[in-house]
Amino acid sequence: MDLIGKIKILNGTQVLGDNGFRKREVVITTEEQYPQHILVEFIQDKCDLLDSFDVGQEVKIALNLRGREWVSPEGVSKYFNTIQGWRIELISSQEPIANNLQEQESASFIDEPDNDLPF
Repeated sequence: MDLIGKIKILNGTQVLGDNGFRKREVVITTEEQYPQHILVEFIQDKCDLLDSFDVGQEVKIALNLRGREWVSPEGVSKYFNTIQGWRIELISSQEPIANNLQEQESASFIDEPDNDLPF
């Protein structure tokens, strides 16, 4: 399953427990009629995948949905879900402004009124 959106929050790596378990969270805002703010966690060696990304970038995250059951001492079951990322990639943005300006300047003479070219 994939999630596409802009990075809203990019937290640092947390080390939990005595065994060195690592977790890093990122919040992605989807771009749709009703934008959603989705928390995705990366664990262990996958935390390092987020090092080259910044807030505001549009990304695509491959993720897995995880669920678990917890039974309280009273015997009541509760269920918890997590969204775990395992790959992240930058979505290519528009061309750099310099390239767009060069293309516009090179093609702009065609629309000039004193252009006498036959085509």
